[in-house]
Amino acid sequence: MDCPSEENLIRVKLQGYTDIKGLDFDLDKRELHVYQEQLNPEIEKVLQSLQLGSQHVKTEAVSHAPEEEQGLQRKLLWTVLFINFLFFVIEMIFGWISGSMGLIADSLDMLADSFVYGISLLAVGAAVSRQKKVAGIAGIFQLTLAILGFFEVVRRFIEMDESPDYQLMITVSIFALLANALCLYLLQKSKSQAAHMKASMIFTSNDIIINCGVILAGLLVLWLDSSLPDLIIGAIVFGLVLQGAIRILRLSK
Repeated sequence: MDCPSEENLIRVKLQGYTDIKGLDFDLDKRELHVYQEQLNPEIEKVLQSLQLGSQHVKTEAVSHAPEEEQGLQRKLLWTVLFINFLFFVIEMIFGWISGSMGLIADSLDMLADSFVYGISLLAVGAAVSRQKKVAGIAGIFQLTLAILGFFEVVRRFIEMDESPDYQLMITVSIFALLANALCLYLLQKSKSQAAHMKASMIFTSNDIIINCGVILAGLLVLWLDSSLPDLIIGAIVFGLVLQGAIRILRLSK
């Protein structure tokens, strides 16, 4: 367990066990604390079935499970979800206008993050069957978009279309970078130590890196007068979107 998608996978898989009173994730240490009223061996089997390198360390008695400030966390996650979905729409539109695969791929990465945040919010108090259904639909949709994106990258590489509008690439990516920086600021300002809030910070930090990659690709398009940098960054980001889609689909099993 070393990424936010795997944390969400575990949360959904364990949602149906009513004797679980709390889950405490530490992504840095790759640890998960499961708080139960009584020891249930089925939980360990479920974790091992996910093939994430699960290994039981120890069992001990505690007085209470950790409490989280769910109201504030929900509000922040909804804010981050809204910003990500908004910039999915903006980057998708300007990606087609500018002919930039980097912007289109980044827009799908924004959509992928929106899916993950949405599934995380839905997981609270929702029926397991509903969670799995939504995860399956989101995963298939995201997987389809990623595959179509790869095909488009290959087509443009073979035909070597004219270079995209580097000015639009850079301008829109700068605004997306500022939006992600705002999200990261809001998440850090909460000073929450909850695992899923830390996971959201990791997602947003990765988005900022991708935004910088698209800006760099735009500068290289200008410098080299070639569409190749845009296609390369597009392929890289589509790969990340594809990886995220596969992880989301695992939620639906």
